Amino acid sequence: MDIEAFIAALPKAELHVHLVGAASVDTVLELARRHPLTQVPKDRDELARYYEFTDFPHFINVYSAVNKLVTTPEDVQTMLLGIARDLAANNVRYAELTVSAVAHFRHGIGPDALSEALVAGRKKALAEHGVELAWIFDVPMPSDHREGYSTLEYVLDQWPEGTVGLGLAGLEAPYPRKSFTAAFQEAKAAGLRSLPHAGETTGPEEIWAALRDLGAERIGHGVSATSDAKLLKHLAETGIPLEVSLTSNVCTKAVPSLAEHPLPRLLDAGVTVTLNTDDPGMFGTDLNREYLLCHEVFGLGRSELADLARNAARAAFCSEQTRSRLLEGIDAVERAASEQ
Repeated sequence: MDIEAFIAALPKAELHVHLVGAASVDTVLELARRHPLTQVPKDRDELARYYEFTDFPHFINVYSAVNKLVTTPEDVQTMLLGIARDLAANNVRYAELTVSAVAHFRHGIGPDALSEALVAGRKKALAEHGVELAWIFDVPMPSDHREGYSTLEYVLDQWPEGTVGLGLAGLEAPYPRKSFTAAFQEAKAAGLRSLPHAGETTGPEEIWAALRDLGAERIGHGVSATSDAKLLKHLAETGIPLEVSLTSNVCTKAVPSLAEHPLPRLLDAGVTVTLNTDDPGMFGTDLNREYLLCHEVFGLGRSELADLARNAARAAFCSEQTRSRLLEGIDAVERAASEQ
């Protein structure tokens, strides 16, 4: 079994992938043609150029423009089923999809309609593609603490089937994690998981804030942790996972290049790392490719790649039955590869 076949065979969980950013080029073109008054290109080559990001704020602007294509429950389901198809092609069996509910409300989808679309799409994703979807409802920056409460109020009122947690995403520097403390405390008290982004484009101080003030149970990105030895030690000792996205970090200029990505230092420090795509439709990647990059760029072998898959299964907020199926499947693939 060659390395690509091994990666393809691994059953996977993905924990950091955004609804809008995961939409494939074909899906975005379909929606752009469905809503022709938007600024998103309707031509494949033009869209590819549109996705050439100069920095992180530019990426956020493009993401916001694509988000404006989602104005009806049918648009939500179009995205969900396209994403489920792409996840299934990478043998992803379980995914926690980040949904920016308040952004969809701004563009005409009401809370009830959004919930109904998510639940219907979730059922179709499982029935048609064998992919179990769960939801992380994030507060997308730019926002303020009031929108943190708007997101939380929606989740507590609706709690769509598959809901697991509250997130925090987008621009970091002008929006300190600490300012969302109250909303996250209330969310945790209600049984939601705390799953903020931190340390993607800021230093380790924002990771500390996510841990101390928001009670983070996983950290989205967290790549700047390598500049703080005390933080690396804390993450390793507590086992709090980082949701690492290699291609994303390069595309948004969060890191200069793949060769300079801090992934090896995180692994060497004993930090629990999960591998993710973040916004695969915009970054031209998929989860199998991210695993392959770990092999080609950093020299990770089959056992290390299998351990990354196990990390995601263990860090997922899924049922124990789903977790067991994932772990048993990973063990079976690794065993089969060793016997060849």
